[in-house]
Amino acid sequence: MTVLATIFAFVIALGLLITFHELGHYLAARWCGVKVLRFSLGFGQPLFKKRLGNDQTEWVVAAIPLGGYVKMLDEHEGQVPAGERHRAFNHQPVSRRFAIVAAGPVANFLLAILLYWLLFILGVSGVKPILGEIEPATPAAVAGFRSGDTITGIGDQPITTWQEARLLLLDNAVDKNADVRITVTGESGISRQLRFDLSSLGAEDIEKDFLGKLGLSAYQPIIAPVIDQVMAGGAAEHAGLETGDRIVAINGKGITTWEEVVTVIRSSPGRILLIEAIRDGQELDLSLQPEAVSEGSTEIGKAGITPKIEHALLEGLLVKTSYPPAMALAKAATKTWEMSYFTLRMLGKMVTGDVSLKNISGPITIANYAGQSAQMGLAAYLGFLALISISLGVLNLLPIPVLDGGHLMYYLIEMVRGAPLPERIMYIGHQIGVVLLVTLMIFAIHNDLLRLVSE
Repeated sequence: MTVLATIFAFVIALGLLITFHELGHYLAARWCGVKVLRFSLGFGQPLFKKRLGNDQTEWVVAAIPLGGYVKMLDEHEGQVPAGERHRAFNHQPVSRRFAIVAAGPVANFLLAILLYWLLFILGVSGVKPILGEIEPATPAAVAGFRSGDTITGIGDQPITTWQEARLLLLDNAVDKNADVRITVTGESGISRQLRFDLSSLGAEDIEKDFLGKLGLSAYQPIIAPVIDQVMAGGAAEHAGLETGDRIVAINGKGITTWEEVVTVIRSSPGRILLIEAIRDGQELDLSLQPEAVSEGSTEIGKAGITPKIEHALLEGLLVKTSYPPAMALAKAATKTWEMSYFTLRMLGKMVTGDVSLKNISGPITIANYAGQSAQMGLAAYLGFLALISISLGVLNLLPIPVLDGGHLMYYLIEMVRGAPLPERIMYIGHQIGVVLLVTLMIFAIHNDLLRLVSE
């Protein structure tokens, strides 16, 4: 996907999420009788502004699209005419101030429910959770998994896709659960109950391919070594390979499957490979030098090619589930709650060191995911938007001063003690919050840059 398309998908995502968040604050303020002076999408120099409504609220689109804000009439931010003091934010009862601040994150959760609702009505596609080869001497081998088994349940939860299986296994892995009940159906159609020990995984394992560490992998069908797409500017294009080419040998060794192609290329970073291919019935001899890229602590080769997969073969491995509107809404609400709780638990595990801080992502990684999901189609993009909206809602509820959660913490204390905290304490809290937020952003961007370099 082009850089411009990725940026466009990212800007659309940011615009939607920020708009809903700030609309939550705006609508709650209006319902509580508070005068709104400005509604801004973005920070910095205004690119567009217009005054609307009886209050002449200024609607602004600014140059830096990494946030937004709703500015309300407030004596802490300027003089308020005596006739409008009853409409100032700081003159509202603490319950109303709490509702106005909480409405932003709540709007993000409601947006996630809406997006998941649309997704469940359109239909959710996924790969069937069929197991490939089980690595010997791994937790999966000890548990009794077999190649060709289909995972049908984890605990009390039914499983239909690899995505569901991965998420539930990850949920148990971060808790180091040593006795996870797994239901599988073998190739013979007979179901078995297995006990899976996930306690051996460390924080660094969670960040990487934790399923591989456990000995699990998805079933890979036998795919012919025929090229479908060649990445522009990649090693394969430089070598002269084209769509439709069939690779028949590498360095003189015969090739019959795409998996063999991948194995040789991944194990040959920077080394020249002699490729024998057939194009339109003609034999070709080409030289391919896979690009050396980092994958965790190892270096692998990358050619920039994808295989041609028969449609019938692909259809047999996919499952698509859709629901009527009412059931879709119930599932959307449940999914939003589950993902919110999971996100909060992952943040807690990062604090305790059970999950690596390398999992924190910044704007570069999010932009990359936005582009990838948009390229995969509407359903993938809707799922991405819902997940980011949940993350934004959870993040804003953290009790860190300068975030919505920090203000809500102050209001809860005010409700208990019957009076606001002293201005000095709130000022110090604000400064601490700024430092924490800036540190978090620097750390997230640092992780982004490390991922960018390793790709």
